[in-house]
Amino acid sequence: MPEGKPAGVRCVQLTEDNLCALYDSPERPLVCTWLRPNEEMCGQTREEALAYLTALEIATKPDAAPGRRRV
Repeated sequence: MPEGKPAGVRCVQLTEDNLCALYDSPERPLVCTWLRPNEEMCGQTREEALAYLTALEIATKPDAAPGRRRV
């Protein structure tokens, strides 16, 4: 997604079974390589994980106010 992926929008590289189509590819974005999921991020349900990731995306948007860059 050359222009970035908005919060709440499914990545175009996810397969039907929610695996990354670019996982072993050199085209895989660095952010995906560097992101290390943990218990806090994943939560106990899909909804908890999506809420955390949405908050993370919003807090780290390039135009976010400096004081908002915390999750």
